[in-house]
Amino acid sequence: MSAFGSGASASSSDGDVTAVLPRQPRTVRDTGLDPRLVTGLVLKVLHAGGKTPLSRLTGRLRLSVSVVREVLQGLVAGQQAEVAYSGETDLDVHYQLTAAGARAAGEHLAESRYAGPAPVTLAAWRRVVAQQSQRQPAAPRVARAELEAVLDGDGLEPAVRELIGAALYSGRPLLLYGPSGSGKTTLARKFARLRQDPIAVPYAVLVNHEIVQLHDPALHPAPLQMRGLEERRSCDARWALCQRPLVHVGAELTRDMLELRVDAASGVLRAPPHILANNGLLVLDDLGRQRMPAGELLHRWLGALEAGQDHVTVPHGPSHALPFDVDLVLATSLAPESVLDDACLRRIGYRIAVGPLSESSYRALLRRQARLRRIEVDETAFDFLVDELHRRTRRPLLAAWPHELLGRIADFAGFAGRAPRCDVDGLVQAWSSLFGASALPPALPCASDRAAVKREDKEGDAR
Repeated sequence: MSAFGSGASASSSDGDVTAVLPRQPRTVRDTGLDPRLVTGLVLKVLHAGGKTPLSRLTGRLRLSVSVVREVLQGLVAGQQAEVAYSGETDLDVHYQLTAAGARAAGEHLAESRYAGPAPVTLAAWRRVVAQQSQRQPAAPRVARAELEAVLDGDGLEPAVRELIGAALYSGRPLLLYGPSGSGKTTLARKFARLRQDPIAVPYAVLVNHEIVQLHDPALHPAPLQMRGLEERRSCDARWALCQRPLVHVGAELTRDMLELRVDAASGVLRAPPHILANNGLLVLDDLGRQRMPAGELLHRWLGALEAGQDHVTVPHGPSHALPFDVDLVLATSLAPESVLDDACLRRIGYRIAVGPLSESSYRALLRRQARLRRIEVDETAFDFLVDELHRRTRRPLLAAWPHELLGRIADFAGFAGRAPRCDVDGLVQAWSSLFGASALPPALPCASDRAAVKREDKEGDAR
């Protein structure tokens, strides 16, 4: 995994935006694309829109006015397009296809239905991925204060935090292992908070005459501080200004998910998850439970990281070498030696055990989560939870339980129409619903029995 740091400041100055996004192409030649491809995109948008404003063409294709005008001038000269409306300004112009233009658009649509943002070249994408890589020698390293802020309230022991800090500083892949519920996944995802500098991600890239869609709004959200600034005229609008992505895959991962796939709606190719994670954080959860051997998967990704590219295939077609630059975090509840061979384990930089919390850390985590949920806590409930429920049932103090128990206390209280309260009765009820009534310590009455005893006591007092 690579070095983490704050990187470029995500301020709203135009200078910062132009430092991230490539410069805007002014001519078709500047785009690096075959003129026929750009012409085909313009024809397809005109075909779909009828009388189409120049602003809609530039917005749809993410190309500058000068580039689109250059194409339109050729289409008008070739009698494939004509001016349908002209307003008071040179930007207020609408275009439409002629009969010859409609036939030409049909020919391009038969080749590809894609009519979205113009792609960037593979060479340009490789260059930008390399520039944005956190693997560069000059990339900022994680600072202790940054890591402490991200891990605040997690209850991790100082020695474990030191290991995590060294692992992130090393720039190598990291494996978190421990029992289910120990907080490995939550911990891994938190590492993305250390990476807040914005990056450029192309909407689409041209790979050997095939268009591959890359930008996914769910994985590549725009930085809040810079939202809208990517529209500045000096920047290439074919690139989106994004936060560094966090891509999380788990047991559902299969071999075919590692390859390019054809999108039925657009007819173009979509990149696999690990390629969408470029310049970001890739978390592989539940290692060893995928529908393919863990060793095969890891040897492929680790080799691709070392080479800086992964060979992905088109369904029933050739393979393409695409850039692969991610920070890789693995998580498993299995023993690493039972999942990976020695050769693979040696290539993983750090293996960090994430196990039960100490009693003091467990109590602190419960207090913190109760405060966040605004759940009042009876102080005697802490002792009861640790001494009676955990210790007597030999259930370890895992980080997942406070969140789960408090959530169930809130559920029961909400259903009953009362304010949630973490007390002995509430814990017994939540514990029973989580682990089953048989998981309660011997001779410990359930919540309903406690309520019945209380009612009997009140009735006795009344008599």
